[in-house]
Amino acid sequence: MKLTSSCFDDNGTIPSECAFGVIDPQTRIALSSNINPDLEWSHVPVATKSLALICYDPDVPSAMDEINKESRLIPVSAERVDFYHWVLVDIVPSLGRIAKGQFSNAIIPRGKPGPDAPNGTRQGLNGYTNWFHDDENMAGNYFGYDGPCPPWNDELSHRYIFKLYALDVAKCPLTGIFSAPAVLKAIRSHILSTAELTGHYTLNPDIANPATP
Repeated sequence: MKLTSSCFDDNGTIPSECAFGVIDPQTRIALSSNINPDLEWSHVPVATKSLALICYDPDVPSAMDEINKESRLIPVSAERVDFYHWVLVDIVPSLGRIAKGQFSNAIIPRGKPGPDAPNGTRQGLNGYTNWFHDDENMAGNYFGYDGPCPPWNDELSHRYIFKLYALDVAKCPLTGIFSAPAVLKAIRSHILSTAELTGHYTLNPDIANPATP
């Protein structure tokens, strides 16, 4: 199975329009367009009844109190944890692709609605739900896609892994509101094949995003 995008090549740089945040010379970070990238899949197993998509950043520093702090740098060697940016299930395999901006084309304070989404899909909560939990202006349930916004003081350019799962069930066996870890647990015994597409992104002006090979 193969997963591609016209927005960026595998191991290339995610465009700023697909990010939650961009570099700002005065404020460090400014809000961006938050457009979901297009995705196209091929070579799906014949027995596939549905697809699930999860996008995550495995490079988020575990020490949250170090994030975006003046006069502090987060070293490459810092302990890292996963942060989920998109959880989408019940994708009909024959659709073949997700269009650019189809699931997100702006930042929505307090989050986009869910779990119901276009074409009979369902979306889970992403990591911004917890990140904005104590922010009175932004707190809410963040369903679907919300793009990269890594710490501007991080010496590591973050990876964003879009992973597609071919499943032998037509519906993900979850109801109500769900998260990426819950999806991964629920589909564990139903996976026929997987495909990955990795993009890189940084808000640290002192380091360069890696060039596409």
